Amino acid sequence: MHPRLTELRARLRDVYDLDMTTSLLQWDQTTYMPPGGAEARGRQLSLLGRLAHQSRTHADIGRWLDELRAHEQSLDYDSDDAGLLRVTRRSFERATRVPMELVAEFQNHASATYQAWTEARPAGDFARMAPMLEKTLDLSRRWAECFPGYESIADPLIDAQDFGMKASTVKALFADLRAALLPLVRAIADRPRHETDCLRMAVSESAQQRFAVEVIRRFGYDFERGRLDRTHHPFMTKFSLGDVRITTKYRPDDVSFALFSTLHEAGHALYEQGIAAEYEGTPLAHGTSAGVHESQSRLWENLVGRSQGFWSFYYSRLQAEMPEYRDVPIDTFYRAINSVEPSLIRIEADEVTYNLHVMLRFDFELDLLEGRLAVRDLAEAWRERIRADFGLEVDNDRDGALQDVHWYGGNIGGVFQGYTLGNVMSAQLYQAACRSRPSIPEQMARGEFTQLLEWLREHVHRHGSKFTASEIIERATGGPLKIDPYMRYLWGKYGPLYGVRPPQLAGASR
Repeated sequence: MHPRLTELRARLRDVYDLDMTTSLLQWDQTTYMPPGGAEARGRQLSLLGRLAHQSRTHADIGRWLDELRAHEQSLDYDSDDAGLLRVTRRSFERATRVPMELVAEFQNHASATYQAWTEARPAGDFARMAPMLEKTLDLSRRWAECFPGYESIADPLIDAQDFGMKASTVKALFADLRAALLPLVRAIADRPRHETDCLRMAVSESAQQRFAVEVIRRFGYDFERGRLDRTHHPFMTKFSLGDVRITTKYRPDDVSFALFSTLHEAGHALYEQGIAAEYEGTPLAHGTSAGVHESQSRLWENLVGRSQGFWSFYYSRLQAEMPEYRDVPIDTFYRAINSVEPSLIRIEADEVTYNLHVMLRFDFELDLLEGRLAVRDLAEAWRERIRADFGLEVDNDRDGALQDVHWYGGNIGGVFQGYTLGNVMSAQLYQAACRSRPSIPEQMARGEFTQLLEWLREHVHRHGSKFTASEIIERATGGPLKIDPYMRYLWGKYGPLYGVRPPQLAGASR
């Protein structure tokens, strides 16, 4: 190994460990920390943010990268060392543009804002959060302005989460997808609604947890390297490749919420647990983009967890764990968990309307960042857009502009597009997996997921961030990202469920 590369790896491990320590404090704040610790936690996170930024932007890293440029050019593109140098260079060049003071201020503000949101959201008190959200918007703009030359001020924020994407490319893809989705949404709207009362039965938290744990263990989630805890808004986090944790939220009168939230977060965790062990302590030991990460969570939550084959095996086990369902036919339950109905809450939305929620939020991010919408007007704009897109009324800001934690614990911009990119990717990846291993659906119907997980490990997980999202999709599926596999999946599933037939699918390929 090149001696400079050895030195670089040692320095990068320091950065990695500081980042993971930050994640540990953030996890604690969102799970077990008492409210009285919020002020101190903000200071602690701000300090760690400064230290990590100092390490990430140290002049030695820049000098070593320069010295290693010729070595990098001599390496095979697919080699781990070449990938490490590519990703480190990109991270270093981005980090050196942002002042340390801005990083620290952002960390401190995000911590305080999250704590306030945990109290303001249940009360539906948007007025309390508006001044803090205005500061978040200001900080987000200041961060983006560190990267001049953009078409939209949102571009640097989008690129940070989904490398290579910018506002115009996301808008074009969303326009194509919206045009393809609306005929399905409208066709289903004209059909009788499915009965969903069976999902509202009171089921103990312990029974819900036992069943969810059984499922994700069978998926392949390693509890020797992870755990499941409760939180306000479910998420996955990682402190090392040997410590990848997930959280969920239980509702006594909605068995589907915790179940599918847990399957979703387990999909994220399977990705992180599957990264090559030798990447530990380097920038390669992370998922490569928000979109690819969401492709894994949405694949396991929806394409697996809401599939007919999955429940042909698991429904009897759910009935054994939850006696309340003994008299509910499997067809009734299956239709209920795949019911399509306009809703107020993104994380509870069905597969067909979910992306409309994402598009709404993406549009608001652009409007806020580009100055077309003021924070003080966001709640009313939200109500108007929900009325226009879903025909629903938002009676409380708890279910409107306060519902997503993302703007209240991070930045504005680049936050939401990954969810829809992930949906589109999930279908394309699953199609490729089944093409390579045709017995995957049959195996899933027996409660076995080894072949699917092995394929994902080989083509997505093990690479970490060595390859970009577009490279992962091209290599795994044999072509660029396309919306038609996703639309074929939706029509193939929901057409029979609602007795509707698809129009000719356009071959959009963005």
